[in-house]
Amino acid sequence: MKRQFAFIILMGAIALSLGFGTPPSFSSEEVKMADNGMLKLETATLAGGCFWCVESDMEKLPGVIKAVSGYAGGVEADPSYEQVATGLTSHREAVQVTFDPSRISYAQVLDHYWRHFDPTDDGGSFGDRGFQYTSAVFYHSEQQREIAEASKLALDESGRFDSPVVTPVIEYTTFYPAEDYHQGYSGLNPMRYKTYRRFSGRDRFVNEFWGDEADDVIEAARQDTPEPPAPDGTFTKPGDAELKRALTPLQYQVTQHEGTEAPFNNEYWDNHAEGIYVDVVSGEPLFSSRDKYDSGTGWPSFSKPLVPENLVEKVDRRLFQPRTEVRSKAADSHLGHVFPDGPQPTGQRYCMNSAALRFIPKDKMEAEGYGEFLYLFD
Repeated sequence: MKRQFAFIILMGAIALSLGFGTPPSFSSEEVKMADNGMLKLETATLAGGCFWCVESDMEKLPGVIKAVSGYAGGVEADPSYEQVATGLTSHREAVQVTFDPSRISYAQVLDHYWRHFDPTDDGGSFGDRGFQYTSAVFYHSEQQREIAEASKLALDESGRFDSPVVTPVIEYTTFYPAEDYHQGYSGLNPMRYKTYRRFSGRDRFVNEFWGDEADDVIEAARQDTPEPPAPDGTFTKPGDAELKRALTPLQYQVTQHEGTEAPFNNEYWDNHAEGIYVDVVSGEPLFSSRDKYDSGTGWPSFSKPLVPENLVEKVDRRLFQPRTEVRSKAADSHLGHVFPDGPQPTGQRYCMNSAALRFIPKDKMEAEGYGEFLYLFD
């Protein structure tokens, strides 16, 4: 029905006035790192009708690494679009979202999801009717189930809709990626996608019930991700309450209370991608992948800093043997320690905590304000 509906309302003059789709918020380097297991990621599987639309909405979230359209929850193995779209399977059209929980939480992913479809419709989704187009949250863990149930209840009790929220919260079982021509559809076929979305009634519904609030989660997630320092080098450190909200518990413990993460079980110890490492709180540039090496300790180690002026060294007497602690200058974050047993020519080993750092892949450095360091990778 969706394909027929889209063809019927596809009118060239109207389509040309609708503009083009926006690019995903994730980079090719992030996708590569995700595929290689270099990032600690989480998965959300969500159905909200047409997967073209759900995929396009979810990939706009900061911290989303990739969004894949597919078929979820059914028992039939490797179903085709024709089988699912005609209601011949027990699958729903769905999108599997891979995201970085240090940048956006599962609760925020759900908050954004609820705002872009009709969760009170138990017979389909806008112009697409039938079980295959009904909504569902497929939870991957007990924690996700609890968050999803609480999120659904909060929406139901908010009074946003006159009818009850009927979207079920279901244990995840199966997901099969859809055919290649369905992936990234909004970007590859922008005119047809925009026309379909408008005339299906989805945009009208979102505007009526959410208006300017529809993309509030995107802005909130951007604000939660620390920005690079101002061009003049100024930085005002947030208060403790704001830091607790913006950082993960491990990031907060390491940076604010001199904690130490587990070796060989942290985000960057085995990261070999090109880019730079910045302070997770302030965005101060600290280290380059060009100076990173395998020290055998299980923590990210560097032979020298990228910007020495951004580091402060202090004597740490908390253990029997005094050590040299390394902190960031602007944010005063505890980063780790430096030892005189590194490789030549510096002889230094800057042993850092991944939780105190944020990695900026080479192909995102310009966009995030670190273009001055691209010369390192020429």
